[in-house]
Amino acid sequence: MRRSRLAVYVSSLLLAIGTALTGAATAQASQLAATGGYVALGDSYSSGVGAGSYIAASGDCKRSTKAYPALWAAANSPSSFDFTACSGARTSEVLAGQLAPLNATTALVSISVGGNDAGFADVMTTCVLQSDSSCLSRIDTARAYVDSTLPGRLDSVYSAIRSKAPGARVVVLGYPHFYQLGTSCLGLSETKRKAINGAADHLDTAIAKRAANHGFTFADVRTTFTGHEICSGSSWLHSVNWLNIGDSYHPTAAGQSGGYLPVLNSAA
Repeated sequence: MRRSRLAVYVSSLLLAIGTALTGAATAQASQLAATGGYVALGDSYSSGVGAGSYIAASGDCKRSTKAYPALWAAANSPSSFDFTACSGARTSEVLAGQLAPLNATTALVSISVGGNDAGFADVMTTCVLQSDSSCLSRIDTARAYVDSTLPGRLDSVYSAIRSKAPGARVVVLGYPHFYQLGTSCLGLSETKRKAINGAADHLDTAIAKRAANHGFTFADVRTTFTGHEICSGSSWLHSVNWLNIGDSYHPTAAGQSGGYLPVLNSAA
């Protein structure tokens, strides 16, 4: 009996120590990120298109004070914050115009990129305006690009980031599912919705693999957006917005704070 009680006590003690160490490690990681500089790179999902409250000086890049990078910086007070993400950016634009703030003191880098390279805007335009078969064909073309060309382009971006910021923790954020399936919803057919979600999965898988190969952390937002896709009744994504077409299929302010920010918090 005494041995049994002792075993239970020791087991409980080890569990408590392990939990404390895990919590300390997480806190230490956040503290390290906050003590150095933070640089936010990427495309419209990082700049905050669709969230409103755009910074006037950012012009067509549409950087929002409600985008997850700005929210993280406000909450964690890094020693410096450089927000170079830009609407419409492809991997080539990231390489050409976004990496200047990176240096040896950069502690955290976040980035979302790859959707525009794969033809995101054209895919959605085709699927909204044309037939199921045209939509599926355009998605097949995008998937082929993701398989053949995108990995090399991501490698170029990720290698440049690591070269310029050798000590930084790099968090690569993916893209959400756009649609909740199996619901009654006006707009695109179920066939199109399913194919678009599948394309997002295909893109995220490719991005996650390249990120892992560079030792970066992939932050999956599909989990946080679950239940908040278009057709869910509580969407964190704009559907087609004919008054402001650029907002279409981008996260709302709630999508930035509820969908993207939590995964960055966990990964940073």
